[in-house]
Amino acid sequence: MNNLLILIPVALGLGLLGLMAFVWSLKSRQYEDLDGAAQRILDDDDPLDNH
Repeated sequence: MNNLLILIPVALGLGLLGLMAFVWSLKSRQYEDLDGAAQRILDDDDPLDNH
C-alpha cells in the first residue's frame, strides 16, 4: 500500500511531463512538413563525396 503512495504521483508526473513535451513539439511546429523530411533523406547532395 505504501508503494502506491509513491508510484501514483510518479506515474502522474511522468504522464504530465510527456504531455508537456508533446504540446511543446506541436507549438514549435515539429510536425509541419513530414513529406519534405521524407524527401530530404533521399536527396544526395553530399559535397564531401567527390571521389
